Amino acid sequence: MSQGVKCVVMGVCGSGKTTVGKALAEKFGATFIDGDDLHPRANILKMASGTPLNDEDRAPWLERIGDVFFSLQRRSLSGVIVCSALKKKYRDIIRHENEGLVFVHLQGSMDTILERMAARQGHYMKKDMVQSQFDTLEVPGADETDVVSVSIEQPIEKVIADAIAAVESKLKEQK
Repeated sequence: MSQGVKCVVMGVCGSGKTTVGKALAEKFGATFIDGDDLHPRANILKMASGTPLNDEDRAPWLERIGDVFFSLQRRSLSGVIVCSALKKKYRDIIRHENEGLVFVHLQGSMDTILERMAARQGHYMKKDMVQSQFDTLEVPGADETDVVSVSIEQPIEKVIADAIAAVESKLKEQK
């Protein structure tokens, strides 16, 4: 793809988005961006106060993620952004006027996520918080042809290898 690789690594909390995203960025010579770093100031302040974001709060953030991909494309650069993108409408906002995106959906069971989060130093989330992510998740359907799914129910090295292979395959399809 002459415009560069444009990937969104998506999934619930603790699914390995950052680890996989950094590996994809390294493999494809892409810029790695943590989507959380693209939140507008108002969102950062709201989250810092302990108030969860709603869809209205998320809209400008998701548009900003889409704008970053647009900017990268205009400069023929590659980018990998990690963003939970749990709902289809969130993914649609990012997709808007951004051809050639590949969403890598990291899929796993809640038990696997809880085990991984419990093992992470200082990152443990309570079960109900993880449950809320699963409740919000709208698993990409067959109509979302730019999504590849990768199981996280395997060692991280295999997850990364599967993600790379899936992105390479999707990029060939898009040509």
